[in-house]
Amino acid sequence: MSSRTRTRKVKTAAGVHTVQIPRQRGRRSQPFVVVVPEHPSLTREALGFVGRGLWMARHALAPIGIAVLALVVTSLLHLIAWWSALVLAPAALAPAVWFAVVQRSHPAQGSTLAWRIALAVFATLTFAWAALAAGFGPWAGPLALVWLLTLVVAQTAWLVVRRTH
Repeated sequence: MSSRTRTRKVKTAAGVHTVQIPRQRGRRSQPFVVVVPEHPSLTREALGFVGRGLWMARHALAPIGIAVLALVVTSLLHLIAWWSALVLAPAALAPAVWFAVVQRSHPAQGSTLAWRIALAVFATLTFAWAALAAGFGPWAGPLALVWLLTLVVAQTAWLVVRRTH
């Protein structure tokens, strides 16, 4: 029996397909290109579907990403340097200062004033939460609930404002 027709037993890992190509002879031998389709698992298909959906909606989900990032950063600040809360605490006054300066230089009425007030209150709440979460931990007391409610309000406002413009 010729070695060309005899099957050889080659040990391979599970799920690996081998292709035996006879040796090419002569000067004009062309290389072979073998395309073996990959059959991804159901888990990989599902994760790919979810990942593509999140990627397509990445602009609409920006507040969620920022809120999760803030949660992680304040958790790390709490674990590494609890005193960072003392550094972050004065930042809670910055929105009130901003509101006073902007209202004095460009007085507003009606809906513009309402948006400015809402933005200042929301930013004050956010900075105060960050300072408290860095000092006491983001899961201490009602801070987790405040984080969740702030996230819901920010996401809702983000979606409403993006739809109207």
